Amino acid sequence: MRVTLVDDDEAVRESLSNLVRAFGYAVSVFSSAESFLASGVVDQTDCLLLDVSMPGMGGPALFRELKRLGKGVPVVFITAHKDGAFRNHLIAQGAYDCLFKPFSDTVLLATLKGAASK
Repeated sequence: MRVTLVDDDEAVRESLSNLVRAFGYAVSVFSSAESFLASGVVDQTDCLLLDVSMPGMGGPALFRELKRLGKGVPVVFITAHKDGAFRNHLIAQGAYDCLFKPFSDTVLLATLKGAASK
């Protein structure tokens, strides 16, 4: 399974990509939604770890664009803003999950396994 991580925070990209690799998944990493869309990796992505708040196109806008393009990749949002109503809204819109930073390795692994089975 290929997990693609899109997050503008370099430290998050580095730590999460290393963790996901340690779980045994292939990982692609992007610092912006725009660079991900332009990369050609969209069709190779089995699960998208997507930061909610980024400069330029944010996570929810990228999610809407992927839906518009007919890309049915499971999306797991990650955010530092603990807002249960917003989390529920994202899931109601079709996101697989929304994790609040910081989250545990165990939670991330369980979430990725669940998304992989979709």
